[in-house]
Amino acid sequence: MTDAYIYDAVRSPRGRGRKDGSLHEVTAVSLSKQVLNAIKERSDLETRGVEDVIWGNATQVMEQGGCLARTAVLASDFDERVPGLSINRFCASGMEAVNLAANQVRAGAGEAYVAGGVEMMSRVAMGSDGAAIAVDPSVAMDSYFVPQGIAADIIATEYGFSREQCDAFAVESQKRAAAAWDAGHFDKSVITIRDTNGLPILDRDEYMRPDTDMQKLGALNPSFQQMGEVMPGFDKVAMMKYPHLERINHVHHAGNSSGIVDGAAAVLVGSKAFGKAHGLKPRARIRATAKIGTDPTIMLTGPVPVTHKILEDHGMKISDIDLFEVNEAFSAVALRFMQAFDVDPGRVNVNGGAIAMGHPLGATGAIIIGTLLDELERSDKELGLATLCVASGMGAATIIERV
Repeated sequence: MTDAYIYDAVRSPRGRGRKDGSLHEVTAVSLSKQVLNAIKERSDLETRGVEDVIWGNATQVMEQGGCLARTAVLASDFDERVPGLSINRFCASGMEAVNLAANQVRAGAGEAYVAGGVEMMSRVAMGSDGAAIAVDPSVAMDSYFVPQGIAADIIATEYGFSREQCDAFAVESQKRAAAAWDAGHFDKSVITIRDTNGLPILDRDEYMRPDTDMQKLGALNPSFQQMGEVMPGFDKVAMMKYPHLERINHVHHAGNSSGIVDGAAAVLVGSKAFGKAHGLKPRARIRATAKIGTDPTIMLTGPVPVTHKILEDHGMKISDIDLFEVNEAFSAVALRFMQAFDVDPGRVNVNGGAIAMGHPLGATGAIIIGTLLDELERSDKELGLATLCVASGMGAATIIERV
């Protein structure tokens, strides 16, 4: 099989996912267009050589509906002969787009792809697609469906993570993100987003709260306790599935959960022959990809089994990996990953994560791959693993190797 390489990775800064967020005036198509054009311009890319644009987004309705990937291609400076494929693996959509592109290249189905994703959470509300897993009783009842925040609290309860541990992890994420921005660690990948008149509107992640401390987080009420204990009483649903739990310990809140933001990211994936033909130097080889299904109730444990799978399938050990990017959907997700593999916290999300900078659902997978690549280069490391938990019980992972 042909090796698949990463030639470039770019992303937008992440804007607050509210009407007062800096990116709220930008549509999903426009944000995607600007990221696609950045990939083209930075690599001086002749886009007719791109086999496809694979674009993830999790809420595929309204302006994010239809085949958003194709619409973004037509809005961009890409050749109109480049098609577009929209995909949805919830929070792992951007990663799955990159993994699918890599596996297409490895199989010989084209020499180059642009892959990534977008989510405009200030404009298209999470859950506004009316997903059957949540609203169809014939599915939700049989799968013991609970919202993701309840699932995160189940993880904390099952694996023994206290409110203090979850808050401390969140404080560290904020500190690392602020330090990374101040040190210029994101300069290589983040582009400036402009309005319809070409004026700059955002060049830095704006969700961060670098003054966060334990005292401030301690003053926040648990976000999911009411829906768990009172109405609609999801704790009872969870304990039907997990009768060994006497109660759910509600530890998550806005300060130790991922931020709702707008954002987009793209990765240029191609064969070695593609790079030579276009005068491009590869930055990393996509060494392995994996996905897995997991318990749909606790739902967010996917990074652990998918990491076991990707390592076992490729004859690797956790000690082979130099750096990890584990999406910070909730503090307990990353804490469980480190607990399961006994990983040094100093090797995980070294530049902060989604608790500090936000989680634009369809884009995050591509964002963390680019962040991992930049950090491998900056710190002169070789192997990195990126992984995400996924709604309804799934996990996805990618291993990249500097070249």
